[in-house]
Amino acid sequence: MLESLITSKTRVRLLMKLFLNPESSGYLRELADEFGESTNSVRVELNRLAEAGLLESAPEGRTKVYKANKGHPLFPEIQGLVRKTLGIDRLVESVVTKLGEVSLAFVTGDYAKGVNSGLMDLVLVGKIEKDYLQGLISRLEEELKIKIRWLVLSEGEFRKLRPNFESQDSLVVWKREE
Repeated sequence: MLESLITSKTRVRLLMKLFLNPESSGYLRELADEFGESTNSVRVELNRLAEAGLLESAPEGRTKVYKANKGHPLFPEIQGLVRKTLGIDRLVESVVTKLGEVSLAFVTGDYAKGVNSGLMDLVLVGKIEKDYLQGLISRLEEELKIKIRWLVLSEGEFRKLRPNFESQDSLVVWKREE
């Protein structure tokens, strides 16, 4: 979807990476390596997005680190577009809200990094009927044209494994209000 609105693939990748998970950041060479792009093309897009105020930059040693400007008036809209492009909005609506006792849902792997690889890793915490979940996931995979790998954890299992998830990129997509 974004690719039809924004013709620069590099700009789309930057928006997906930095706006899907606004806590993520990156510097020029790291982003160029991750995207398989030249540093020049990434630099041009970083500069354009920073000049528009959509990205913030800060020096870290000899490098400049970029991240999404959460204070920009268009931040919520751009983040919403990215989530819709990746199908996360439908994931939450179709799966999490219909399962009952879900306390936390998050995405790990490529999607959490803002990379649309066609494989989404979803972790759900709570009491969940796995057969019902599988049916919902199957329908969503067809609709979004992606593969969803899922893992269901009880509250206790999640507490034990939490450090493992915190050490990798993860994006919380739903959390039960306490």
